[in-house]
Amino acid sequence: MAGSILIVDDEQDMLQLLKRSLEPELDCRVDTAPSAEEALKRLTVKSYDLVLADIKMPGMDGLEMLELIKRDHPDLTVVMMTAYGRIEMAVEAMKRGAYDFITKPFEHDALVLRLEKALERSQLLQENLQLQKEFGTQHVFQNLVGKSAAMQRVYETIQMVAKTDLTVLITGESGTGKDLTARAIHALSPRSKKAFVAVNCPSVPEHILESELFGYKKGAFTHATQNKIGLFQEAHGGTIFLDEIGDISPTIQTKLLRVLQEKEIKPLGDPKSIEVDVRIIASTNQKLQEKIQKAEFREDFFYRINVLPVRLPALRERREDIPLIANHLVKTHCVKLNKEPKRISPELMEILVNRRWEGNVRELENVIMRGILFSTGDEIRPRDVGLRNEPRPECLVESTVHNLPYREAKEQTLRKFNAHYIGHLLTVTKGNVSQAARNCGLERQALQQIMRRYGIDAAPYRNRRRVEN
Repeated sequence: MAGSILIVDDEQDMLQLLKRSLEPELDCRVDTAPSAEEALKRLTVKSYDLVLADIKMPGMDGLEMLELIKRDHPDLTVVMMTAYGRIEMAVEAMKRGAYDFITKPFEHDALVLRLEKALERSQLLQENLQLQKEFGTQHVFQNLVGKSAAMQRVYETIQMVAKTDLTVLITGESGTGKDLTARAIHALSPRSKKAFVAVNCPSVPEHILESELFGYKKGAFTHATQNKIGLFQEAHGGTIFLDEIGDISPTIQTKLLRVLQEKEIKPLGDPKSIEVDVRIIASTNQKLQEKIQKAEFREDFFYRINVLPVRLPALRERREDIPLIANHLVKTHCVKLNKEPKRISPELMEILVNRRWEGNVRELENVIMRGILFSTGDEIRPRDVGLRNEPRPECLVESTVHNLPYREAKEQTLRKFNAHYIGHLLTVTKGNVSQAARNCGLERQALQQIMRRYGIDAAPYRNRRRVEN
């Protein structure tokens, strides 16, 4: 069953008609109430996903009932029905908290579409609330948040590499959590009691970076008035994290290569080398292989740092984690910003899940903080963060289907969506159906069933790999 609906109308024929037609169409349970008073009684003993109610009823009208529902059941989705020509009443209902309205007489297909959307809203809200209730350490790994298959693999890799003392290279787009990953590896390693020293390589000019990393002796250069201990010495016994190592110059690369090979550093102006016991973790958002081909990155240095690679997925590759991350960020930043606890509205959550997030988790965090600051109530809405629902191209319904019967239009849209979505999965996995299923959170048999239904063949994607090779 897709959910449960309570229909409220004083016209018995309308109640029976809607019950008979909506139950099979929406695959849901439909209860009916002939008055607002009866509906309110039912809501005290049974929960519903959606209330569909007429505005004009004898006794207590739909607007009065709506106010009482929103007072006692603020998260319940309510759709109002109103007679043609009474749009002002429907607008008033929206102001009082109704999710949507539809005018009588209505087309059956139009009603079904509106109610499907309303039920989706209820389901998303319930999932959102459930996530907030369940949210805890089971979805947080060393401050990294996510339960997707992609993140589970990251967690497993972190645990594996943390046990070793080998050099790690973390790759991923900006904002994917490379710093948190480096800290997680250190925290789980035998070096966890010692120092973790992070260096943001691009933020330090080259002529200063060398002295910061390796230190210098008094008199090594004009302003060297005293000895300075470098960051490698500060990290002795622990871990040094070289963030965005793809931006350092070949000169610094050469000196770091010596550290990796000889386990020693040479401060500026010091004729003697100093042994250091430091684990190196590096990160980059760049494609180092391409930089090697352009002679911008030393190949021998690359292979020295790329001993244990850890790749972090982009946020758009693990959309199922977005509600978890968003709720975690709201909880965290409400405390940091000294704000009362807030929650994300279903409408905003839908936008967050569908957004591309070029800046990944960092961009999402900025949006969440903006919402916490600008929202006036206990719920963060799209207008609070300046976002609106912009469907992804693959989800848009083309105008050519608008003149088709509902079922045919729906089937055509689904066919195009699945061709695009599953085609992308198979492109990424080079035709590996098992891997594609894991990436999208489906069982292999379920994905194969969808592929058979829509005539999608994995073979061309495997053949494409052979051609490329």
